[in-house]
Amino acid sequence: MLLASFVYASVGHGGASAYLAAMALAGVSPPDMRPIALTLNVLVSSIATWMFWRAGHFRWRLFWPFAAVSIPFAYLGGAITLPGPIYKLIVGLVLVYAGWQLWRSFRAGDEMREVRAPAVPLAMAIGAGMGLLSGLTGVGGGIFLSPLLLMLGWAGTKQTSAVAAPFILVNSIAGLAAGFVAGTATLPPLTWLLAAAALAGGWLGAAYGSRRFANPVVRRVLAVVLGVAGAKMVLI
Repeated sequence: MLLASFVYASVGHGGASAYLAAMALAGVSPPDMRPIALTLNVLVSSIATWMFWRAGHFRWRLFWPFAAVSIPFAYLGGAITLPGPIYKLIVGLVLVYAGWQLWRSFRAGDEMREVRAPAVPLAMAIGAGMGLLSGLTGVGGGIFLSPLLLMLGWAGTKQTSAVAAPFILVNSIAGLAAGFVAGTATLPPLTWLLAAAALAGGWLGAAYGSRRFANPVVRRVLAVVLGVAGAKMVLI
């Protein structure tokens, strides 16, 4: 959790996909996985949001169209409890995708290219889908938003991280709140030990990433872990 939060916070993410991967490898039950991952996401993405905003990379015009619709849809997704096998399949596929994206993500050269803002209706439609998937699985949605912003030229690397962090934060809060309101989310005592590790790693990672780029070797090692954990959830 310490390593995962450091690596993910360095690129403005909360780290939920890595937390889910670690819990999958450790055999944590699916009902516990989503609330734990969302709780850690809230903690780490809060730090990343502050660090990247303080460094001057946040762009409100880019953030709000995605977040405005994603929040209610994340709440909707968080209120839905999927059957265990279906949840494992969806999360497994998300982890494999996250591992692939982490392997190939964030090159320094992307920071120097010209960017253009997306159309508001398109951004809101994309935000809705990402919010629903975020609430259903327990990820914040940053693993989907970040590559899209970079691929379509809507943001540079630092701006992508600065928008992804608060996007993850608001979606994670909405999904977690929905679970508590519906009575489907509980936090086992282990959560607070994991939270301490995530906070330490998240603080260091966000401080490093808001000024520099994270070590690509470390990120690729973590990408392999995500892929293995995802394959385990899909196949076992």
